[in-house]
Amino acid sequence: MTAKVLVVDDVHVIRKVLEAKLVADFFEVVLAGSGHEALEKARSESPDIILLDVMMPDIDGFEVCRRLKADPLTRHIPVVMVTGLDQPRDRVAGLEAGADDFLTKPTNDTALFARVRNLVRLKTMFDELRLREVTGLGFGLTMPSDDLSDAAALQNAKILVAENDPESAEVIARILSDHPDLAMVNDDSAARTAIRDGDWDLVIVSLTLPGQDGLRLCAHLRSSERLRQVPVLVLSRTGDDRSLLRAFDLGVNDYVTKPVDQAELMARVNSQLRRKRYQDRLRATMQMSVEMAVLDPLTGLYNRRYLESHLAGRIGAAAQVHRSTAILLLDLDFFKSINDNYGHAAGDAVLKQFAHRLRMNVRGVDLAARYGGEEFMIVMPETSLQEAEMIAQRLLRVTGKEPFAIGDSHEIHVTASIGVAEAHEGETVEGVIRRADDVLYRAKAEGRNRIAVSR
Repeated sequence: MTAKVLVVDDVHVIRKVLEAKLVADFFEVVLAGSGHEALEKARSESPDIILLDVMMPDIDGFEVCRRLKADPLTRHIPVVMVTGLDQPRDRVAGLEAGADDFLTKPTNDTALFARVRNLVRLKTMFDELRLREVTGLGFGLTMPSDDLSDAAALQNAKILVAENDPESAEVIARILSDHPDLAMVNDDSAARTAIRDGDWDLVIVSLTLPGQDGLRLCAHLRSSERLRQVPVLVLSRTGDDRSLLRAFDLGVNDYVTKPVDQAELMARVNSQLRRKRYQDRLRATMQMSVEMAVLDPLTGLYNRRYLESHLAGRIGAAAQVHRSTAILLLDLDFFKSINDNYGHAAGDAVLKQFAHRLRMNVRGVDLAARYGGEEFMIVMPETSLQEAEMIAQRLLRVTGKEPFAIGDSHEIHVTASIGVAEAHEGETVEGVIRRADDVLYRAKAEGRNRIAVSR
């Protein structure tokens, strides 16, 4: 996977060395020699990732990172701080400034490229989700994040730790003791049971589990459809680059070296939990967008676009197994007079209640949809014309039996007319709907509140 990398360092030689290495590995490179230049190029070049030096003469890397993460145009670009500072407090300061990772000079090239590719993969996914969020915002489908609810979600996150070293496990349990939903396991078998039975927000895996169990556990998490998006943080021995690189190849999100530093572990845990919270919100928005694309907003039934696609699929499937598909086309009688006499709010109330009665009186395999205005359609797979006619009779009864509430304690009686048709082999969607529509008009012409069937 290639990407555009912004390299920020005030030392010309270091910039050129990093550029040469990245270009040799097929990355596109943009260079900046100061903090101000980095901020400018981050906005103008839209890089996929930023390698940011800490010690610079104008603005230090921590401040540059804070400004990048505060800018809506650049806050989603992953930042890896690359510096000669090697104290835990320096790493924590970088993570608290919003950096996604912190590497110490001289950097291990293999580790650096692995981190770059991992963060670029994450950015690609988030870019797609953010695009959906922007669309969702345009339709009013999502709300800005709430700091209080986000903080509560972080505090109540469910964290699973798989660590076989008792001393390390005790340290981690103490550091994360503020999280009420913290589970500690000490072997692969217990971890797999916990993964199967729990819904985790973060999984921490020690690469020192016996044999290759730590890596196998990471692979198991990434192969699980249910937990594939859960962030994974690994615990690694200092200098064990081989296991760490294999972990990144498997898709882990971050790592902490042993012995575990309290501030660094907390910073990395919080960083992953915030990312998970953001990811969950984006996915929820995407799901709402999908629902909006196929559902009628007033009645909650499927819309016409989805209906016609579904009906085409049903007709095709029915032809292959020689089983019939029937449709009911329903139209509320004298609906215009409801809007004229009682107002459009009353008309909307009737449509909602009618949709509810349809949902409650069709089978689970049937699809009910709003076809347009006061017209509705029900697609019934593996249903004969005679069975469809019986269902239509039931729907007439439940429509006319109980009055419809239209507000201010007012109620009115409403009836419907129904056209029934069975799809013929080789018939198009338009053809079967046209026949149902023809007999629906016949039912209306014959007095309404009745059924007409296309034989």
